[in-house]
Amino acid sequence: MNRKTLVLPAVIGLLAPVLAACGGSDSGSGDSGAIVVGTTDRFTASKDAPAPLDPAYAYDVGTWNILRQTVQTLMIQPRGEGEPVPEAAERCGFTDTGNERYACTLRDGLKFANGNAVTAADVKYSIDRARSLKADSGVFALLSTIDTVETQGDREVIFHLKTADATFPFKLSTPVAGIVDPDDYPKNKLRDGFDLEGSGPYTLKADVDNGELVKAEFTKNPDYKGTLEVNNDKVDMVSFKDADAMGKALDKGDIDLMTRTMSPDQIRELSGDADSGVDLVEMPGLEIRYLGFNTDAPTVKSKAVRQAMAQVVNRSELVSKVYGSQAEPLYSLVPATVTGHSNSFFNKYGEPNVTKARSLLNQANITTPVKLTLHYTTDHYGPATKKEFEVLRDQLNSSGLFDVGIKGTPWDTFRPAEKKGEYDVYGMGWFPDFPDADNFLAPFLDADNTLGSPYDNSQIRNTLIPESRREADRLSAASSLTDIQDIVAGDVPVLPLWQGKQYVAARDDITGTAYALNSASTLQLWELGRGVSG
Repeated sequence: MNRKTLVLPAVIGLLAPVLAACGGSDSGSGDSGAIVVGTTDRFTASKDAPAPLDPAYAYDVGTWNILRQTVQTLMIQPRGEGEPVPEAAERCGFTDTGNERYACTLRDGLKFANGNAVTAADVKYSIDRARSLKADSGVFALLSTIDTVETQGDREVIFHLKTADATFPFKLSTPVAGIVDPDDYPKNKLRDGFDLEGSGPYTLKADVDNGELVKAEFTKNPDYKGTLEVNNDKVDMVSFKDADAMGKALDKGDIDLMTRTMSPDQIRELSGDADSGVDLVEMPGLEIRYLGFNTDAPTVKSKAVRQAMAQVVNRSELVSKVYGSQAEPLYSLVPATVTGHSNSFFNKYGEPNVTKARSLLNQANITTPVKLTLHYTTDHYGPATKKEFEVLRDQLNSSGLFDVGIKGTPWDTFRPAEKKGEYDVYGMGWFPDFPDADNFLAPFLDADNTLGSPYDNSQIRNTLIPESRREADRLSAASSLTDIQDIVAGDVPVLPLWQGKQYVAARDDITGTAYALNSASTLQLWELGRGVSG
């Protein structure tokens, strides 16, 4: 069996073809056992983050990929992208012309995995709980346009919004809007540890070692009612310490599929090896990487320093040296394939230019070289992150305008420190909550933003974001969205670097790999099945 690279369409909203990989003799756990999926995501319960799987707290792609299998939402993003469709709901929709009143009717007979009925009161409880707890992850900000939640009987839920929000159906498809049982989730505190119940397609058994989830066992929920077709009875997700260990497990047949995060070298090898029972599937992705700034920190408080960095950084060289064809330079927080994208950073700064950067610093009376430390996480965005920051360091230092060092820290330490404002400059990635330009802007720029950034632009927050959300036709929102991106390019509270593709590598008897991930990097385990050898 030859190894194949299957490349799926790169246009959001375009329905990808259904691809079923064919014949291989080995599998991760035998034909009758669980499908075993490998990941390098780490799931740790710590003093700083004791409740990693509580929907009111979780806000990273790894934990969301556990919640999406187990905790049901009113809406869900459809198989082939596009507008959200009802999931726990039978129907949902705006009931006014101003996009400020949104009503949903629950499916009849919904049950939590513990047997309790799911009611409209549970939906209200879950949403109100997330809004009131205001976890420091910032995930509650996705629900910020809600004013009040009303119920009528056991199946009707009505959301009254503070302002028009055409993106609200997308927000109801995210795990923070997941429906939880009040018996299991206290109103006034987060639920610590890895216990997790819902009404989704799977139940979860967590295998925990020393405060870390090492394996998540997903078993098909016999009481599940929703839009999803579950193509397997059991999936085990195993967490590996790094991409090399995950790759070796796939080669040995200990796992059936590996996903984020593979190394660039692994992807290149998988693409070129024509003699293996493993298929590599390349999919469009909306992952972005960027530098964030604590704009109150003395070293980068001056806009001129941040602008000079934007003028020096060479994205094309960075991508070429580290990621090759697996990524593309990005000149905005909004990826190039998303409606509303503008190349605002390129429009303002053009090609890298040290002379222009020096002029910016001189005009602001900034003494050079500017001494900085770039912080990055060693274990969250893949093994190439260190090399990426080495290239960035060298680019900045070679200009003679900066004296930059780099420091790597594990994610369970890095993320709390970043949120507390302990880093002046730090590297982050973003996997969208939903594929709309609003979700690449508001989470970084609005009040209660996910970075805890002190940057506050009143025009963006009070005028442009609300203005863009009034437009149900997202093309009509392009003017407001472009204005936001232009302001960001001028002020540089964040510095976008690149956007990436995404990949799945699977033994070739695993079917459904074309839909294993959607463009927002949502892991859709229910799509996976086993095929026939040959």
